[in-house]
Amino acid sequence: MADRGLGILFTLKKVRPELKSHKEALKVAFTETISGRAPESRGNGLKFVRNIITQNPIKLTFQTGDAFLKLQQGNQNLEIEILTKSIRGCLAVIEY
Repeated sequence: MADRGLGILFTLKKVRPELKSHKEALKVAFTETISGRAPESRGNGLKFVRNIITQNPIKLTFQTGDAFLKLQQGNQNLEIEILTKSIRGCLAVIEY
């Protein structure tokens, strides 16, 4: 699944202007209840996705900008890598 929009960093900067990198933004998106659509009370999506994946036989690879992460069953760690190639928007690959 691909979204060629602004990406997580630029979307979340609307409500968290102190975010400086795609890595920081990706961490916030997968660990906090937050939305770039303030004042709407949305923003449970990726945090919820993370919990579902770590509890089920599913794998997710996700990239936004130059930040890349992998999630899988049984692994609660959020290890985000920095890639040399950056993309616009987001790319998610779900395996089950």
